[in-house]
Amino acid sequence: MLPKWFNDWNRDNPTNVFGPAILVGALGGAVFVAILLVTWGQPFATNSMQTGPRGTGMSVPEFSAALAKPDPTIEAFYTEEPYVPEGGEALAKDVYENVQVLGDLTEDNFNRLMNAMTQWVSPDQGCAYCHGDVAVEEYGSDDLYTKVVARRMIQMTQTINEEWDGHVNANKEVGVNCYTCHRGENVPSEIWFKIAPVNEASGGWAANQNRATMISQSTSLPSDALENYLLEANQIVVHDLESRVAGGPSSDDNPLPSIQDTERTYALMNYFSNSLGVNCVFCHNSRAFYASQGEVTPQWATASLGIQMVQELNNTYLVPLRDTYPAERLGPVYADAPKAACKTCHKGYQQPMQGTNAIGDWPELAATGAPVYE
Repeated sequence: MLPKWFNDWNRDNPTNVFGPAILVGALGGAVFVAILLVTWGQPFATNSMQTGPRGTGMSVPEFSAALAKPDPTIEAFYTEEPYVPEGGEALAKDVYENVQVLGDLTEDNFNRLMNAMTQWVSPDQGCAYCHGDVAVEEYGSDDLYTKVVARRMIQMTQTINEEWDGHVNANKEVGVNCYTCHRGENVPSEIWFKIAPVNEASGGWAANQNRATMISQSTSLPSDALENYLLEANQIVVHDLESRVAGGPSSDDNPLPSIQDTERTYALMNYFSNSLGVNCVFCHNSRAFYASQGEVTPQWATASLGIQMVQELNNTYLVPLRDTYPAERLGPVYADAPKAACKTCHKGYQQPMQGTNAIGDWPELAATGAPVYE
């Protein structure tokens, strides 16, 4: 149907039409994607959380999708409004035997709290987990270790809320209660035991690392960081802030930070990051990483308080319970008591339970003194 001369010319002068077609298709696809981004928004949008003065590099990019992801354990959190005493109500210590803590609560509030603790710690076993399968009249017995431990944990919770307000309520009043750590389990997840050395085939420093463990966050970093810093309260240091600096033998008279201290510190910092779901600049100034305390972020101060708090909890409350536990609750290597660290509460989130107020309905756990009902 086309003239013969046109067909002859096309046959003698072939043209590659695929290159222009691919170019046009690619440009059209890019325009289409751009239209989608403008109309629907960026699928991996980020928010920038300012952690210090603007213009100093003190900000943290955060993925909006990750921030919006809810903590699945919050839905199971049981709470109940308190009964505001009117005066003259019977007190728990006058009604029940052997009430060593919480005895000044009214009977109704005492039972309300006991019911909540059952939901938080032993929803499947119920009251029998601490009191045994006995009549209510025998609940005063301390035969089960779980009851003895629970009593001490109530005191620990009150201490956290009262004495470590600067850490747990740094942003707003949220506090902690039993559910903060337990999340419906008898034994909280993310507790830890001493396990170093982890590499028995090696000697010296190599025996503390080069095997993936939960404490080292599955890296080749040392596995004794929590033991050194959150139990023994050793100073968190690095060898030197400059490169190629000669070290020297350390002694009691002249303690010098070593390469081993540096690796152990990195192990602890890596643990912090995983515990809160953040990176290094959440606490440190990205512009001046090793800056003085005047140039760090507010989160640095909150984390510093948290370190001191965990040191006290481990040494004052948790480790002394070692002889109270049965053998199956002790550590697999040294038969030591279970201990807490950042992840025990945070579970991978910046704030435990994503900032849910854990003491709003539970003033009995907010302080060691008489609760204040509103």
